[in-house]
Amino acid sequence: MRRLRDPGTGCPWDVQQDFDSIAPYTIEEAHEVADAIRRRAWDDLRGELGDLLLQVIYHSQMAEEAGHFTLGDVVSGISAKMIARHPHVFGDASRDKSPDQQSADWEAAKAAERAERGEGGTLDGVALGLPALMRAQKLSRRLARVGFDWDDADGAVDKIAEEAAELAEACAARDGDATEAEMGDLLFTAANLARLLGVDPEAALRRTNAKVVERFAAVEDALARDGLRPAPEHRARMERAWQEAKG
Repeated sequence: MRRLRDPGTGCPWDVQQDFDSIAPYTIEEAHEVADAIRRRAWDDLRGELGDLLLQVIYHSQMAEEAGHFTLGDVVSGISAKMIARHPHVFGDASRDKSPDQQSADWEAAKAAERAERGEGGTLDGVALGLPALMRAQKLSRRLARVGFDWDDADGAVDKIAEEAAELAEACAARDGDATEAEMGDLLFTAANLARLLGVDPEAALRRTNAKVVERFAAVEDALARDGLRPAPEHRARMERAWQEAKG
């Protein structure tokens, strides 16, 4: 990476990159790692982990050039953090705890670290750059830990109905700003409901996305048998084919 970034002898594309331009690739590579795991494609995973590792090295090299930190600092920092957060492994604390208790201890350690940084608020430190659905999950978990939550999933279901009604009102009023706000409220409540039900909303949505792709492929096949292609004027035919695919 040092050679690639060398202004005199490196690659012109790599030389002109910065943290902002590389960050989207970092996110993309992390998603590709997760995809390989979901597919149980271990050879692909090996390659994707290498791609993700390259992103860590890339950012570290740019940071070193700017005088911020080095790759060695990154590795030392995460090692120190793991040791500090696992006193039951690296220290004298008892290992006689359930996984749930150890998770609670982990969160307590993170809270203490945030307090040291002056982040005393319940929702401080939840990264703004996270995908919105993931950030909603993290925010709702933080709120639940301090008791700001529904008693059960039924309360969230009722709230979804309420938010859906408010969204319908905003749509009927053709109020674009209110429509966006109410849609956000509905999605945030749905993320909360997923947490209460023990459902990963990302996984649930990926499953639905895959189902939509599969069903619409069947719709296209049905249209093709009639010599048709998907188009607005064939909406009724597409709907029939969709229902057939569901069946």
